[in-house]
This record gives sequence, structure tokens and C-alpha cells, in this order.
Amino acid sequence: MSLFPTAKSDPELAPYRAGLSFGFFNALTWQIAIGTPMVLFAERLGASSFQVGLAYSFVFLLTPVQVAATALLPHFGFKRVTLGGWGIRSFFLVLPVWLAVLAPETGQPWMVATLVWSVFFFCFFRSIGASAMTTWLMGLLPPRVQGRYFASDQFFSGIGGVGALIACAGLFAWLPIYTALLVQYVIALLGSTLSYYSLKRLPDIARPPAVSLRSVLRDTPRLLFAPSEFRRYLWLAVWYAVITTPIPPFAAYYLKVGGNLTPGRIMQFEVLRYCGVIAGAWLIRRRIDAVGARAFFLVSLGLVAVAAVLWGLYLREFIGGAMVMGGIYFIIGLGAVCWNIANLHYLPKVSPEGERALYISIHGAAIACVGGCTPILWGMVLKSTGPAGAPGINVELFQVFFASVLVCCCVLSVLFARLREDTKTHVDPIIIGNAVLNPFRAASYLVNLIDAKSLGREVAPPRAERK
Repeated sequence: MSLFPTAKSDPELAPYRAGLSFGFFNALTWQIAIGTPMVLFAERLGASSFQVGLAYSFVFLLTPVQVAATALLPHFGFKRVTLGGWGIRSFFLVLPVWLAVLAPETGQPWMVATLVWSVFFFCFFRSIGASAMTTWLMGLLPPRVQGRYFASDQFFSGIGGVGALIACAGLFAWLPIYTALLVQYVIALLGSTLSYYSLKRLPDIARPPAVSLRSVLRDTPRLLFAPSEFRRYLWLAVWYAVITTPIPPFAAYYLKVGGNLTPGRIMQFEVLRYCGVIAGAWLIRRRIDAVGARAFFLVSLGLVAVAAVLWGLYLREFIGGAMVMGGIYFIIGLGAVCWNIANLHYLPKVSPEGERALYISIHGAAIACVGGCTPILWGMVLKSTGPAGAPGINVELFQVFFASVLVCCCVLSVLFARLREDTKTHVDPIIIGNAVLNPFRAASYLVNLIDAKSLGREVAPPRAERK
């Protein structure tokens, strides 16, 4: 049996396998360009905790660009907007490659600034491409193959993402750090290029009608602040994002500058984090329809609370060792995917069907923007200088951070237990492909003002054939 759909094994899905190739190659890119390898690269160049938090936050803070770029779709179409964003972002991976070639013994401030700005522009053009990506695929895929497609997309993206982490761990273990980073960013650049050409093989669909951004701006305050179940859940979800978004970058940064662990060992922990994501996704998918989303919100909060307690004990040196930290990372991944899958099932229940695209987009944008601010703010708070003048992290305040996470989890658990949920009436969950296995940035995938169900499935002719 072929893992990759072919004309013989799955003739209905085979015409869209270029999209599956995109998911695999794109996972190679984002795991390196905006993940832990980027954090370790910034630390090696001498970045402070504030600069690390800033670079990590760009993918969240640039979500408004994703909303504004929706206005381009009626003029340029889904395919051109997606390819434009994904193509241009690749050029900004050249800068980290150049920095890795320089291999400075001591990083200079302009080098850190160059890396941070490269991440900014990478995320900026990624946001433009992402504004069209999900709707394009939903409009292109026939309903009867969508389930199989997105299940396959999760599988191939998971292989690419975990494979990239394992490769990074091996490269850090076997090669000098700058050589390892050079190879990693070449992989990211190659993955970005191949993902672009994979998308290029897919046909376009008919352009959508014009989207009124003015009406979106008019309706947003009403949805954010008018009393409703949607508003209640939105601000609880924002609170969750505020306490969890800073954990991945500062965990890796502390382990490097405070724990003096090697980059290879830190990447091994990242592999365990994504093993937690995969294990959680496998366990939850068959149970959430029967149990309901609220139970998994509570499970997620419980797991985050456990991780916060263990981190506090680790920082106070009551516990230690690679097995303990690996277990913490696994728990964090498990908690993240519990939350993400529960969110994808619960959010449609509090979003009216006629305005669902708007409600879901506002939810995703609010979570991404507010949650994305917290690594920057905590980066300023945690910023410290080591004995030799090198950037460091304030361990006492890092303990305060995890204490605040624990307290917030306890309060949120009480509030989430009071959420109303109708488990008897079935509502189709949100389908976003590889977002299930990328829960740490899933909020940005929700921003999509165009409802794919409202589009016809007419495939647009190639540009050369248009009159």
C-alpha cells in the first residue's frame, strides 16, 4: 500500500497530492525558520531574552496583515496571492544562511538585528500567503475527499516537522554550531522553495467577491465586547494564550544560557514535545465527540499546571536531569494539542453559521495578537546580564513567571468548568490540516474572512488562457 496517494491507490485524492507535498516541505521550513533553531541561533549571536521574544512573536503579531491581505484576493486570486507570499518569504532565509557562513566567535549587535528583521519579513510575507491558503484548498477539494486530504496532510506534515527536529538535533550533536545552523537553514530554504513549486502545480479557483474590511472593522468591537457565549470563550482563550505562548521560546533560551545545555540536547527535548502533540492528537480524536470539548480544555489546563510546577521545581534545583526535562516537554506538547483540538471543536458551537468565518477570524486574530505580545513583555522582564557580560535570563523572575502560569491555570479551570456546551447537537469542527500538529501557532491559521462553503468549485483557467 502506497503512503502517498497515486492514481491507482486513491484516484480521487491523487490530483491534489501536490498540496500534500507542500505540507511536508513547508514543515521543514517553519520548524527551523520560526522555531527553536531560530531561538538557538539568536542566542548564539548574543540576543537578549527581549530580542528572542520579539522574533518569536512576529508570526503572531503580524496576523492583522493576514486580515488586510484578504482584500487582495478579489483582484489577484487565491493562487497568485499564496504564491506571492510564499515565494517572497524564501528570500529572507538567505540572510540567516549568510550569518551562519560568517560564523562569528562573538556575535555583533547588527547580526542579531539582521536575524530579527529577517524573521520579521519572513513572517510578514508568510501572513500574506496564509490569507489565501486554507480557503483555496477548501474551495479546490471536493467535499468527498476533504477528510482524507487533511488527514493525509496532518500525517505528511507531522513526518516533515518531527523529521526536521530530529535532523536538527543530530546536526547540533555532530557538527560545530555554525556549520549545523548553516545546514539547517539550507534545508529550510530548500523546503521553502520546494513548497512553492508544489503549490504552483495546483490549479486556482474562481476569485471571491470583494471583502469589505470596513465592515470587519465595524463589527469587530461588537463581537469582542458585546455579551455573548462567544465573547466569554474568546477572552478565556486569550488568557490561555497569554500564559502559554511564552513557554517554548524562553524554555529553550533558559536551557541554553542558564542550564548550559547543548543545542543538540535542547532539540531532543523539542522532539519529545512534538511526540506529545502526536500522541495527544491520536488519543483525543476518537473521544472528543463523545466527551465534549470542555473536558479537554480542563485536561489541557491541568497539564500546563503540572508543567509549571515541574519547571518551578527544576529552577529551584529540587529535581533535574534530562529525563525530567524531557517529560516536561512531552507534557507541554500534550497539553497544547488537547487545547487546540478542543478549540477547533468548540469554536463553531459559539459562532453563528451565517457569520462563522468572521467570528472565527476575530477569535484567531485576538488570540494571536494578544498572546504574541506576551513573549515580548516577558522578554523585557526576564532580561538579564551574565557574569561575563553576556545576555542571560533572570532565574528568580522566571520562577515568578511559572508561578503566575500555575495560578492562572487554577483560575481558568474554574471558569472553563462553567462553560456551557451542547454535546448532543453535532456541529462540524474546523478543519485546518496541519494546524492540529502545529498547535503552538494554530491561532493564526484561523484567520480567514472568506467562507470556503460560499465559493463555487469552479476551477479558474490558467492565466495564459484567459482573454
